[in-house]
Amino acid sequence: MNVIIYCRVSTDKESQETSLIRQEEELLDLASRNGFTVVEKIIEQASGFDLDREGVFKMLELIQHNEINGLLIQDETRIGRGNAKIALLHNLMKENIRIFSVSHNGELQLSESDTMILQIVSMVEEHQRKLHNLKIKRGMKRAVDRGFRPEKNLKNRGNKEGREKIIVPIEEILRLRKNGLTFHDIAATLRGLGHDVSKATVHRRYRDHIDQLQD
Repeated sequence: MNVIIYCRVSTDKESQETSLIRQEEELLDLASRNGFTVVEKIIEQASGFDLDREGVFKMLELIQHNEINGLLIQDETRIGRGNAKIALLHNLMKENIRIFSVSHNGELQLSESDTMILQIVSMVEEHQRKLHNLKIKRGMKRAVDRGFRPEKNLKNRGNKEGREKIIVPIEEILRLRKNGLTFHDIAATLRGLGHDVSKATVHRRYRDHIDQLQD
């Protein structure tokens, strides 16, 4: 399993540097005992109530663009505190990232209150996604009523592999990505549009497009 180690203290006091060193050592030991591959170590000094942290954005960037499966922390307060913690936990769960902590000597066990809040947030987000997809569906129906024929764009004849290639609208992927949606959410939105795609397919097409731009 590929993992990221994340260490954080709230102040830049000299005494806190010892805490960062201890966190790193304990997390490397946790990774070693579980046979994890440490892809990156992120160490920062910032308030847990603040979402605007360089380490957090580096973590999310690595998760979105690499094959990362897990995050290692000393305890849940290292991710953040208050609303910042809930927001980050929710984002990590959507990306299917498993969280392991030294305090639990294994996978992180959330409190009942945090679990309940995350469930509420997920339900609200799911209903927002359904509403978004219903709006798209209604817009598609109006387009069809006006003469648009989507089935003409569903076939990709002449595929050398002898099978139909999945059609994925890269422009829509880029637009949704720019709006902050995860690959999981983008795949769900595209399925609402009638595209039979998975999160992995969306991520692959996005990376292929970015790689082509960089060539």
